[in-house]
Amino acid sequence: DRKAAKEAERQRRIEAQNRLRLANETGDERYLMPRDKGEQKRYTRNFIDSRWMFGEFMMFIILAFLVISLVFQSNLQVQMFVQLALWVVIALIIVEAIVTSIILKKRLTAKFGHMEKGVRMYAAMRGMQFRKLRLPKPQVKRGEIID
Repeated sequence: DRKAAKEAERQRRIEAQNRLRLANETGDERYLMPRDKGEQKRYTRNFIDSRWMFGEFMMFIILAFLVISLVFQSNLQVQMFVQLALWVVIALIIVEAIVTSIILKKRLTAKFGHMEKGVRMYAAMRGMQFRKLRLPKPQVKRGEIID
């Protein structure tokens, strides 16, 4: 029966989505997406989640600069200051990502003997997301020591 097969497929899809959602909340390796699987990725997530990252506040800062820029639209000096400050923020975020990736590489090579491909970019992207919106959900608190 075509209708029953379609309903069964829908139920399987819903169950798979629920497993993925639960895995993202609990960090269960079995049901995580391939990009999040592995010991090094778990260590990277915990390392990033235990730190305060300047990059995660980037959207708020850019929004504030946009509002200031719109409010003082006719003042050229303010516009120049906002533009300079925006470039400084971008530079700080890049420097933070580089420094964090260097520290992470040292820790990963000390713990695992090598670093998997793509872990640095994974860390940088996770560090620029709002903590509440990160998937899988953070499993450690800020300031917690990760070994």
